[in-house]
Amino acid sequence: MSTKKLSNISLKDFRKFLESEGLNIIKDTKGRGGHEKWSKRGMDRPITIQTHVDPVPEFIVKQVLRHLNMNRKTFFKKFDKL
Repeated sequence: MSTKKLSNISLKDFRKFLESEGLNIIKDTKGRGGHEKWSKRGMDRPITIQTHVDPVPEFIVKQVLRHLNMNRKTFFKKFDKL
């Protein structure tokens, strides 16, 4: 079990992680204020994150990891390299 927590991840660092996974902000969609939509080719639906809450809530990080089919250990291995 990892001792690292999925809470207290800054929005800036989480955006870097999403970019490292090949996701891009969808700019041509009309979104609600305070949210960003991220997507990449081959995804069923975009990932939406809140931009008005920093650090990113743990439930959002878990939701994104499920959507990317990634476990906590793999996430931290990639996240620590950023």
